[in-house]
Amino acid sequence: MTSHPDGGSVACTLDYTVDSPTEFVFQIAVTTGGAVHADERLTVTVDDAEAEAETIPASHHGGRQHLVRATPGALRVRYTATVRRDAAPPRRVSAPARVQALRPSRYCPSDRMAGFAARRFGGTDAEIVRDVTEFVRGHLRYAPVSDSSTDAADTLLAGAGVCRDYAHLVTALVRASGVPARVAAVYAPGLAPMDFHLVSEVAVDGVWRIVDATGLAPRASMIRIATGRDAADVAFSTLLTGGRLTMTRMEVLAVADGDLPGDDPGEPVSLR
Repeated sequence: MTSHPDGGSVACTLDYTVDSPTEFVFQIAVTTGGAVHADERLTVTVDDAEAEAETIPASHHGGRQHLVRATPGALRVRYTATVRRDAAPPRRVSAPARVQALRPSRYCPSDRMAGFAARRFGGTDAEIVRDVTEFVRGHLRYAPVSDSSTDAADTLLAGAGVCRDYAHLVTALVRASGVPARVAAVYAPGLAPMDFHLVSEVAVDGVWRIVDATGLAPRASMIRIATGRDAADVAFSTLLTGGRLTMTRMEVLAVADGDLPGDDPGEPVSLR
């Protein structure tokens, strides 16, 4: 199995104009614990005055969210981290995680896609994952044709999408074939243009393996932010209350320690 780089450096800056009192939840901090350690800093300001960010657990599979109550003004959220990763075995698939990763979800309606999946995919879990990944890679054209309402079935019909759509389609088809699958939001060194990235995690031989049908960045260099059923669980920013705001800037940076690794799509890779 491919070994991971020891870590890297990540950062993001999110700027908004807020016109009325607003509650946000941000998921931009690296998932730490176990083999992953981060020297990190999160700052939130409104009109250059420091504002509070309340840290709360993510609702799925670890990770952290930050709840921000913003008053009107220029809101800036800035996160930086230096990440170190120790050697560790792949994450085992727990019974609760397996059950959750087999259920349909908002953007991965695997129940609606079961007939299509049954006709196209079969064999061992590893063979299903391989064939689904190859199908999605060959079927989709990378293009910004989707919006916040697009689910995996829409993407299958459209034949195009961005990383979120690739991950949703892989996840939905793998689930529909009886293999547990979920998504992970990651920082992805080597991605161009740089952005937050979404990939699939699939359960093969009792452990979680990462799948990225876009092939846009080496999987071994990716650093986990959040994990969930689909993008609804792992969005970098979610508006809870209020609603009069405009994003004016987003910058994301992810750099691996040392050279970027190669990435053989057929070789199993796991996120720590």
